[in-house]
Amino acid sequence: MRQTPQQSHAAWQRAARRMFAKMLGEFAYEEVITPEADGADPLAHRLTVAPGLTYRFRAARGAYGHWRVDPDSIEPSADPLEFLARGHSTVLALPGDTTGHLIRELTTTLAADTRMEETALSAGELADLGYAELEGHQTGHPWIVANKGRVGFSAADAVRWAPEARIPQRLPWLAVHRDLATYRGVPALASPDRLYAEELSPGTRAVFDRTVAEHGRDPGDYLWLPVHPWQWDESIVPLFAPHIADGSIIPLPADDDLRLPQQSIRTFLNVSRPRARTVKLPLSVLNTLVWRGLPTERTLAAPAVTQWVQSLHAEDSFLRDETRVILLGETASVTVEHPLYDRLPEVPYQYKELLGCIWREPLAPRLDAGERARTLAALLHTDPRGRSFAAELVRRSGLAPDVWLRRLFAALLPPLLRFLYRYGTVFSPHGENAIVVFDERDVPVRLAVKDFVDDVNISSGSLPEHAGMPADVRAVLLTEEPAFLTQFIHSGLFVGVFRYLAPLCEEHLGVPEARFWAHVRAEILRHHARFPELKERFEAFDLLTPRIDRLCLNRNRLHLDGYRDRPERPHAAVHGTVPNPLAGVTAEDVSAAP
Repeated sequence: MRQTPQQSHAAWQRAARRMFAKMLGEFAYEEVITPEADGADPLAHRLTVAPGLTYRFRAARGAYGHWRVDPDSIEPSADPLEFLARGHSTVLALPGDTTGHLIRELTTTLAADTRMEETALSAGELADLGYAELEGHQTGHPWIVANKGRVGFSAADAVRWAPEARIPQRLPWLAVHRDLATYRGVPALASPDRLYAEELSPGTRAVFDRTVAEHGRDPGDYLWLPVHPWQWDESIVPLFAPHIADGSIIPLPADDDLRLPQQSIRTFLNVSRPRARTVKLPLSVLNTLVWRGLPTERTLAAPAVTQWVQSLHAEDSFLRDETRVILLGETASVTVEHPLYDRLPEVPYQYKELLGCIWREPLAPRLDAGERARTLAALLHTDPRGRSFAAELVRRSGLAPDVWLRRLFAALLPPLLRFLYRYGTVFSPHGENAIVVFDERDVPVRLAVKDFVDDVNISSGSLPEHAGMPADVRAVLLTEEPAFLTQFIHSGLFVGVFRYLAPLCEEHLGVPEARFWAHVRAEILRHHARFPELKERFEAFDLLTPRIDRLCLNRNRLHLDGYRDRPERPHAAVHGTVPNPLAGVTAEDVSAAP
């Protein structure tokens, strides 16, 4: 029997208490539950779940209607699994099938959180790690409660392949006949031979050619791509069995490089050669909202989307020379269609995302001497002693907290605002897609962005800047009404990251939340003043409206899609509205900033 690490009861209880606090806070934010005031203390709340079971806890409120629950205040117990079992049919109103699957996801998430608890480093130690190594110490999506559910992974799979396992792995490759596989690349990688020459050693390429020839096939008829070993075992061997049998798919050895999985679990950074490309592979595992596959159409279009986005950057001096934003393009892809599933529109979408690879530009060659990069998500981290990672970076910078935060917002916002206002284009700048580049003193200086084909959206309104957009790019990018396009910055950055960073800065840096949001608004208004000719765009793509739609990520799983198979990928639910803190900043908040 395969062994998995033993976990202490104390660590499990600490992780469970933190999860329950998060669950209460996020479910209350999404109005899945409605806690009541508990006496005169404005921080005291209660939630009756069943006869004889009322939870009491203390929670501070914040921007966007955020709830920040104190884990140590929860009574009479802090077991999220018991809460779900007792409250699924009452306060949560969940059907039995959703409840059953959710218990599994929460338990698996707790097991991962407990392993991380027992191997956690201090904020100071984390600040010394490189970009790839730091990924394995992140605690996952701050908004989604079951953020490490990974339905499909066994316990042993999680120990081997999860990012918190921090185990570099070699990836095997496949040769797939061109009747099944299609290659796409940016102009510099128009030929797959150029890609393979840069990504694989001559010896490895010779081995691949010889392996295909030994099967009696012409190597020139095949494309190569890495494959996740779990995906090979669980999906490719059973679902592509006829094509393995007839030699259309030929297993190849692993290459020579060691790679680490990022938080998305399907994306691998090359730690043997940091200047080599990152690979993104399909993984038929349900995690957070979706099965983590690679949609055929989007994989095919990834290089074209990259070429278009980077052309905007190349022709815009503000983006190119002033913000110096780094766009980590998806420059090549191999897509493998399943001959049956891809022709059946009504089948579940995960069966049309089974096999392929996207190669993404590496970050390391784009950094200047002395610069270092960390995902934006890292700024939300606190170590087991309660020390904030962001506070550690502020301390190392030598800057006053307000000054450091202004530098952070000046690094993040201008390029995102430029793409929004000038080009009607938004990224999804959530904590993993947005990467903060720091100078040698740990001062934020600029932004790097990744994941274009999945998370770039464009305005549905007619804009002259879209006139030169290639048809294949326009066909694959999602479009939104101008008034809703701003939601990707709100939900990805402001609600998805700053909603948590603001109270951390108040607690650990002494920057009141109102002043935090005053700094954000000031950066937006500074951009407006810089480009007055875009006044109509500022109004069309208005980030300063009094209220915004409340996007809900947990509600989707609980009440919208559940665990049902669908032919299309699910999206965030919308439930009511919340006040926009950027509209409510007062002159006093601005003037109070040092």
